[in-house]
Amino acid sequence: MTEMQAQESVYLDHAATTPLRPQALEAMLPYLKEHYGNPSAVYALGRTVRAQLDACRDRMAAILRCQPGELYFTSGGTEAINLALHGYARAHRDQGRHLLVSAIEHHAVLHAAKALADEGFEVEEIPVDRYGRVHVDEVAGRLRKDTLLVAVMHANNEIGTIQPIAELGKLCQDHRVALHVDAVQTAGHLSLMDLDHAAFISISAHKFGGPKGVGALVARRGRRLLPILYGGGQERELRAGTENVPCIVGMTVALESAHAELAGEESRLRRLAQDLRNRLSRIPGTVFNSRPELCLPHIVNVCFEEISGESLLYLLDRAGIAAASGSACSAGSTLVSHVLLAMGLPRTLAAGALRLSLGYSSTEEDIARLMPVLQACVERLRR
Repeated sequence: MTEMQAQESVYLDHAATTPLRPQALEAMLPYLKEHYGNPSAVYALGRTVRAQLDACRDRMAAILRCQPGELYFTSGGTEAINLALHGYARAHRDQGRHLLVSAIEHHAVLHAAKALADEGFEVEEIPVDRYGRVHVDEVAGRLRKDTLLVAVMHANNEIGTIQPIAELGKLCQDHRVALHVDAVQTAGHLSLMDLDHAAFISISAHKFGGPKGVGALVARRGRRLLPILYGGGQERELRAGTENVPCIVGMTVALESAHAELAGEESRLRRLAQDLRNRLSRIPGTVFNSRPELCLPHIVNVCFEEISGESLLYLLDRAGIAAASGSACSAGSTLVSHVLLAMGLPRTLAAGALRLSLGYSSTEEDIARLMPVLQACVERLRR
């Protein structure tokens, strides 16, 4: 492997997690040291922290295009998703038990939906096309009088395909059906204007340069939820547990930083991704799994014919390249991506998948250092 060794590590898995932004860390430090009070406490130390918590809610709500009272802090995207799906379905089971879920949702949605199916709800999958896109007429044709909720992610975490959320939101609003949007991959990366008609929006801080272990749920007014955690009365009695104030502060600053850089960074990442696609296309037997014009600016997903993606990741890792074959939450699994299979890819081809995802720390040099290593790895595996 000496011919494939990289001089320094190259990180190309920002869809799994991102480096903590320096300004987020700096903002967190006072709340890890001197401002350590419990925000529910009535004395001065607690009131100081409560004031910062309220300010973070206001600042994030302005970016997420919601009212502060519609924003609930959680431990991450997974909890936000479970709170939305389980909390809403259980609160409205007397009005219907039919749920529509896209076939390429993150497992946090798919497994939460399966758990609801075990409770007696009917879960129906929405199919996608060859590039992982949900078609509005497919959803419209499946809506019923007893449909409670539709779950379609803003953009897929494996292939990056962006969904027609504005149209889906209007459809669901017209039929008085709640729409849940998993925006974990898009908050801080795309404009969220298309989500204005969504009843629920889930985000996670570590996908846009914030700390791990914190996220948020937007739940529009009038959408009653039942809690899934029980204890104190935090988060307006919907999410029990002392708020993780240092991480909420870090999440707020990271989201503000990402939002401020959005236009320029989206353009920069699209240029890097196009350069990456151009170079990848020179490797024989490369199949692209998304269309650039319908895709997030920072995710490139391909399959290489006649190789094992798992073996490819092993060789890349030995050469100092961090990449993925699919969702990081499925790491260690030998299953072929459910996303690629739902798109109609043959299992043998889907087994050779590689996801390369860029971020605010990615450079042209990263791509230049990746390509000779990647090409050598593919050639070695085919031999």
